[in-house]
Amino acid sequence: MNLDLVREEIAKYLHQKVEIKVYGMRNKNYTYEGVVSAVYPYVFTVFIDGCQKSFNYSDVIIGDVVIKPM
Repeated sequence: MNLDLVREEIAKYLHQKVEIKVYGMRNKNYTYEGVVSAVYPYVFTVFIDGCQKSFNYSDVIIGDVVIKPM
C-alpha cells in the first residue's frame, strides 16, 4: 500500500461515521466509533465521545489501525 492511497481512501470518509479498531501492545485491542473530522498530510483525526483522537496513516498501512465505514 501507498501512503497517498491510504490518505485518499480515508479522505472519502470525511464527516462520516466510522469504526476504528486499534491493535495495541500486549494484546490490548480497542474499538471506537466516531466521525472522521479532519485529514492532514500525516495524520487523520476522529471525533469520539466528545474528544478528538489522531491516528497515523502508517499505522493503517501496517495493520495496527483498521478503519471501516458504518
